[in-house]
Amino acid sequence: MPDETTGVSATSRRGWIAAPWHTLTILLFFAYLVSRDAHHASAAVRAARPVPRAVLHQGYLLSILFGMGMACWCWAGVRWRGGTLRDLLGRRSTSLRDMAWDVAIAIPFWLVWTGTAWLIDRFLVGVNAATTPYQPPAGYAEVGLWILVSFAAGIGEEILFRGYLQRQFHAATGSLVAGVLLQGLLFGLIHAYQGWKQVMVIAPLGILYGVLAAWRKNLRANMISHVWSDLFEGWIKFL
Repeated sequence: MPDETTGVSATSRRGWIAAPWHTLTILLFFAYLVSRDAHHASAAVRAARPVPRAVLHQGYLLSILFGMGMACWCWAGVRWRGGTLRDLLGRRSTSLRDMAWDVAIAIPFWLVWTGTAWLIDRFLVGVNAATTPYQPPAGYAEVGLWILVSFAAGIGEEILFRGYLQRQFHAATGSLVAGVLLQGLLFGLIHAYQGWKQVMVIAPLGILYGVLAAWRKNLRANMISHVWSDLFEGWIKFL
């Protein structure tokens, strides 16, 4: 049952929030995706050309389904073990002061996140990257889809990596540091479709997100920063 003051269930206090077999299903799915996407990324380096708009739209829809589908699967795993959604989202607070703090923290965190990405990218300047040119959304329909993609990724990926996997890795290893590092590594690997250079850039950023979640003990600031980052990098900066 949830604790009346924190909203955290007994399952959360015991460490494991889902059964190990449930986590294994996610890791096996990731292994398949990374293997497939690494091959596609290598092909993109050899033959860079614009993606047809219909294929782009399909990619948007698949991204939405992935983000929300994986979040629902994580929630199902927690429910099967007797937990609640609060085990994934972290400490509950409905006070305006705490919500204002989440926004105030998310803004400078995004600046740190962006600066870190820029520095790592400069350090890896000699590393090959997938060269398929990025095509920002154009027109109301594509912009609307991209907004949905950003929210699905910002919410779904935070639940999956920081709310679920970080907790599971922490329980499995007995180390919060290991939990943060392992989920960050997987966060980078799942972006293998963008090329190995991007994996090396995104993994440390996933670790930063993990540190923020561990510090705040909830995912609100993470989600705000993540959604804004995707909106800005994928659309707003091209306006």
